Amino acid sequence: MKKILLGNEAIARGAYEAGVKVAAAYPGTPSTEICENVAKYDEIYAEWSPNEKVAMEVALGASVGGVRSLTCMKHVGANVAADPLYTSSYTGITGGLVMVVADDPGMYSSQNEQDTRMIGRAACVPVLEPSDSQEAKDFMIEAYRISEEYDTPVIVRTTTRLSHSQGVVTFGERNVPDDIPYERKWTKFVDIPANMKQRHIVMEQFMLTLADDASSMQINSTEYNSTSTGFITSGIAYQYVKEVCPDASVLKLGMVNPLPHALIKEFCSKVDRVIVFEELEPVIEEQVKAMGFTVEGKNLFTRQGEYSANMLRKALGMTVSVSDSYEAPARPPILCPGCPHRSVYTAMKQLKIHAYGDIGCYTLGASAPLSVVDVCFCMGGSISGLHGLEKANGHDFIKNWVSVTGDSTFMHTGINSLINMVYNQSHATVVILDNSTTGMTGHQDHAATGKTLKGETVPAINLMHLCKSLGIEHVYEVNAYDLQAVKELLKRETERDALSVIITKSPCVLLKEVSFPDVCVVDSDKCKQCGLCMTPGCPALSKRDDGSIRIDSDMCNGCNLCKQLCNFGAIKTVARR
Repeated sequence: MKKILLGNEAIARGAYEAGVKVAAAYPGTPSTEICENVAKYDEIYAEWSPNEKVAMEVALGASVGGVRSLTCMKHVGANVAADPLYTSSYTGITGGLVMVVADDPGMYSSQNEQDTRMIGRAACVPVLEPSDSQEAKDFMIEAYRISEEYDTPVIVRTTTRLSHSQGVVTFGERNVPDDIPYERKWTKFVDIPANMKQRHIVMEQFMLTLADDASSMQINSTEYNSTSTGFITSGIAYQYVKEVCPDASVLKLGMVNPLPHALIKEFCSKVDRVIVFEELEPVIEEQVKAMGFTVEGKNLFTRQGEYSANMLRKALGMTVSVSDSYEAPARPPILCPGCPHRSVYTAMKQLKIHAYGDIGCYTLGASAPLSVVDVCFCMGGSISGLHGLEKANGHDFIKNWVSVTGDSTFMHTGINSLINMVYNQSHATVVILDNSTTGMTGHQDHAATGKTLKGETVPAINLMHLCKSLGIEHVYEVNAYDLQAVKELLKRETERDALSVIITKSPCVLLKEVSFPDVCVVDSDKCKQCGLCMTPGCPALSKRDDGSIRIDSDMCNGCNLCKQLCNFGAIKTVARR
């Protein structure tokens, strides 16, 4: 059977056909759809873990238990999973273990453009990189073969373009290897120095062996045409080379760590001019140069952003018939109409409160017109960061500061940071923006929602009880849409000389079970055209040429924020038609 699949769907299919039995992930664009699709296969246990480190450890446990396992994440999630990853390359595995990492060249939904191939090199873990949906499926099967043959976890690296592009995929049958009976191997799996010194030697040897064997693997291939110019490339960049230079010779690398040295040497010796075309860092280029060959690469192409066929055409002096530049209207990201975060940020702005931010929808509170979030680094970093800010400048300095984190991000890595605040006697205010979902990546469940990835109903972690269990006396829940109540809590708690937590509890308006029966409308006779209702920047509100305010009933979710801001009673709610 053949079917058109996204790259992420094809990866999930590959895991299924490879006989995976356990999958664990934390959602993060552009990787999210992988585990969502894996969960559709009844034969595979699949879960959303609280964070990527936990997901990697779940996969490792399943591997030790003798079955094939999978973990998926975006590139910055690989940083969180680095602790178990780097050690697992020493210990090796039992059942095959594959870690799918989706990089994001161009930062379409990420805070950096890090290159996972470099993590693979540093961790001494093989890295495969498919170039289309069919390879995405096939490389997963090959990754499990390599994992078990060479006793190592394997990274399959994708990019946004591959993850979210579609291609025809030929399906195969599910092939489940026999479970490997558990056998105690404490010198292999217990990472004390005496054991790992020996395992380090074993790991280095298998990487050398794998580098030799890679030259004969079908995932690395050469296409000899004109020998005047040859390209060394991998992943989605291969597609651009074939589009722009169909007559050139190409060395297509499916394994990008370790590199197939013999194959590279043979290719470079047969081609007059060698160009390495790889997105992001010069990982391949630098290694080929170290082998003694003269190649071109980053002297022609940038380290920043996503590559394209036109980039290659321009570098080669070819005519560019269609421009990459489009004069489309600017569409900056913005909180949705009715988003509960907008109400909370409006209260903060009115009180002139600064927010130490975190990763999620609420990061959008940094830009105008809300302009509340001042700092944002990483998942869970808001709570730790505010603690550091207090310790650097004193409690009086942070009396107009709070940290803001989402419910999913709090479960991800915020809990440990809050424990640190308790332990090290912080007096700051933490705001958990609980919208009952992992919003920015597409409404995935987590431990505090009461639903698993498989759709099972389970006990939900109660955030208020959790915070109180840490010994925090001042923990409060408030309706995010109650502007006055939010303001009163923020004012009181930021002035308090003690650690406090405010949980603004209102679900995301885009959740399918959430509905607002009313919409807001403007009474033009009462409207003074003061514009206060527009200060939060709700996209459902606009100003006509004559200065009057208009509310788009199709966009309005009836959250009543604008109504609460109007001092003249000019906004009211009516039943949705």
